[in-house]
Amino acid sequence: MENLRELYQQVILDHNKNPRNFRKMEHPDGFAHGNNPLCGDQIDIYLKLKDGVVEDVSFDGNGCAICTSSASMMTVALKGKTEAEAKALFDSFHHALTEDTAYPDDIPLGKLEVLKGVKDYPVRVKCATLAWHTFDAALRKFQGDISTE
Repeated sequence: MENLRELYQQVILDHNKNPRNFRKMEHPDGFAHGNNPLCGDQIDIYLKLKDGVVEDVSFDGNGCAICTSSASMMTVALKGKTEAEAKALFDSFHHALTEDTAYPDDIPLGKLEVLKGVKDYPVRVKCATLAWHTFDAALRKFQGDISTE
């Protein structure tokens, strides 16, 4: 268990210090703004789709280490996924961080598995899921801000 906690901390620190796909995107197909008033996280998600596939996804904004790391890992995980695969991954990730039991439709999280450590700190779950909720809103072309409150 201690090795998993250490890995969790290393991954969080790496993605926070060197976030992947941290940039504003020119002419996105989807965009959403997310806000976590409890922690102060503010995040923008940009999305490009081609033939129903996530061709590119990026983020910009200011967030705590967990929010930034989750957003960074999310962008890596979602590139190349179909819209249906992206939605299924969102559902499985959200379920993994908010529920105590496995759900039959959950798909493997791969490298995202380390973020399940956030579950041990319930107040931080909103930090880890903000980018995901914001991505989902961008995918659905939701108009308005996304909030974790």
